Amino acid sequence: VQLQESGPGLVKPSQTLSLTCTVSGGSITTYEYWWYWIRQAPGKGLEWIGEIKYDGSTKYNPSLKSRTSISRDTTKNQFTLRLTSVIPTDTAAYYCVRVGLYYYADSWGQGTQVTVSS
Repeated sequence: VQLQESGPGLVKPSQTLSLTCTVSGGSITTYEYWWYWIRQAPGKGLEWIGEIKYDGSTKYNPSLKSRTSISRDTTKNQFTLRLTSVIPTDTAAYYCVRVGLYYYADSWGQGTQVTVSS
């Protein structure tokens, strides 16, 4: 399976960041796969943002939950991250990831760099 992120590379503070992950070679509705958004800020470790499950249910990082939503379009085999009211510390490389049982991340997108700046 292949994952590809797309979206703007530059977002102004207070705006909404929207990133889409297009999946090929496998369906986002396949049983027992979870679809994650993860980011890595400069000089920092990986941070889980949230996930959408094969059945469409979602979970979010509590620290980001108030600003985050993840949705999907099964007809396009895509899932989308929306992060509202962005601030400069949201600057990071954003990745979409497929995760199977036992939290095994078996497929990653190449990542997309997002900079929050005016």
